[in-house]
Amino acid sequence: MLKVLLIATVLANSLCGQTTVLNWEQIKARFLAQNPSVLAGRIGIEESKANEITAGLRPNPLFTFTTDGFQAAPNGGVWSPLSGVVLVPGVSYLIERQHKRQLRVGSAQLATSGAGSDQEDLQRTLLFTARSAFVSVLQGNALVGLAQANLQYYDNVIALNRTRFRAGDISELDFQRVELQRVQFESDLANARVNLRTAKIQLLALVYERTPVDDFEVAGDFDYKEAILLLPELRQTAVANRPDLRSAETAIEKAVADHRLAIANGSTDPVVGGWYSRNPSFTNPNALNTLGGNVTIPLRIFDRNQGEKARTALEITRTERLRDALAAGIYRDVDSAFASLESVRTLVRPYRDKYLQESNSIRDKVSFSYSHGGASLLEFLDAQKSYRDTQVAYIGLVGSYWSALAQLSLAVGQEVNP
Repeated sequence: MLKVLLIATVLANSLCGQTTVLNWEQIKARFLAQNPSVLAGRIGIEESKANEITAGLRPNPLFTFTTDGFQAAPNGGVWSPLSGVVLVPGVSYLIERQHKRQLRVGSAQLATSGAGSDQEDLQRTLLFTARSAFVSVLQGNALVGLAQANLQYYDNVIALNRTRFRAGDISELDFQRVELQRVQFESDLANARVNLRTAKIQLLALVYERTPVDDFEVAGDFDYKEAILLLPELRQTAVANRPDLRSAETAIEKAVADHRLAIANGSTDPVVGGWYSRNPSFTNPNALNTLGGNVTIPLRIFDRNQGEKARTALEITRTERLRDALAAGIYRDVDSAFASLESVRTLVRPYRDKYLQESNSIRDKVSFSYSHGGASLLEFLDAQKSYRDTQVAYIGLVGSYWSALAQLSLAVGQEVNP
């Protein structure tokens, strides 16, 4: 029944103009391609990759230029201070020990891996919001279709009772009370259309779609389906697929790598250099070219990077505790979402198997009986209200069922389909 209502609503909307009709897979693809938050997260990954380049850069060599030999004029001599100046160019280079560069690169790569997992987790949570909005649109279409069908049915009831009133079969007061009941169905239709429009606006905003609301429609399955879902399997799937857990594991690895880097940064890195000068030797006038070398070794007496070593060691323990807390939270999320889904399924089954048919049968029987004088006006109006309330409640439960599936998908880390 819900499929018929949804198809009728979509067709009715499409007759009003060129309508863009999208299913969930199309909505999902556009969401991942256009949502600003998703796109910003991808830029963050590229920034982290750029940090890998920075981490892998080697130290730049240093060029020095020294002058020596400035002379003062002797007593009574000619002033020529530059006559004995010697130019000494030199080059020096910092030698990184204890694999500092490799450790920096490894830490940066782990940061990129963590950024990728964080991006997947962002998409997971945002897709849940988009999925919920998509379900709201489907539910809104179903309620609009139901309200339109109820109004059309009741218009036929009014037409029949108008004939009875003109024939003198019912009083004017009874006919007016029947006619007055139509305002409830009109109100249902107006409210359903407003709610549907609001849900479409929310979904369009999430997808970052510029299609006008009146030209936008969705298509999808909005009916209750039985599915075999086992809690142990859902737990295992969550542990294997949740990107936030992978991010927590990566954070531990990065903390270990950062601790190793902190230890390496506490070691001494010598600076080696060489220089050249053109200066004749006093002992050998023909020796004009002179080469020299030097080594500079910092004395790590006070600063041995003690603070960073202690901080990174504590960071390992902290990330491990956060990972353990997240793992416990994942089980809690899955269990809660599964319990909510089972609760909704317990409620929706009797509606599907019994209450929908009973409400439809009671309405038809009481309407027929009232039209032949066998039922009172109060019984007739009560039957109409019971049918409407039962159908609306069922659509609400089906919407809750699909929302609970979306919540379970969020907890598991992948889409759970019936």
